[in-house]
Amino acid sequence: MTAPDPDPKADLHFYLQSARDALLWKLEGLSEYDARRPLTPTGTNILGLVKHVATMELAYLGDTFGRPSGEPLPWMDDGAETNADMWATADESREYIVGLYRRSWAHADATIDALALDTIGRVPWWPNGRDEVTLHHAVVRMIADTHRHAGHADILRELMDGTAGMNKGNDSLPPGDAAWWENYRTRLERAAREAERDA
Repeated sequence: MTAPDPDPKADLHFYLQSARDALLWKLEGLSEYDARRPLTPTGTNILGLVKHVATMELAYLGDTFGRPSGEPLPWMDDGAETNADMWATADESREYIVGLYRRSWAHADATIDALALDTIGRVPWWPNGRDEVTLHHAVVRMIADTHRHAGHADILRELMDGTAGMNKGNDSLPPGDAAWWENYRTRLERAAREAERDA
């Protein structure tokens, strides 16, 4: 007896949804300030990452395949401020951004369900003649992009309050108390300094 053929769409959806869930988990328990505050020189912040990924899902897994969502995205309009999809204004509530992201999931999932993975779409912002993409490629791109940004959010959240990992039930870290982690970090610092000295 052979194993049943895997369902490529189910595999892709599993990894996309796990990235979505990991990214949203990083917002849980944060104050409005902490959800929005920039923690890198380029302004990276958790709520902004959610806003960006929601926007990209609607674009890559909606507009690209002739399936516009109808969601107003003023930060993407001609003349919008540069990088406006990477942060939330004071008027854009966390509930609004999270709701937008959940609606983007539903819209993207409907596109994935409705179309074959070899369906060709056109990415509106890619150069003419190089703007074709299959649905399979677009989904893989969103999986990679969402996991990348979930990793950004993981680091930001760890810097804020020490929370790390994939989700509440899976921190993906070896066991250790605060003293163990401090000792571990000290050993890494020592190794880095020794390597620098010996270089």
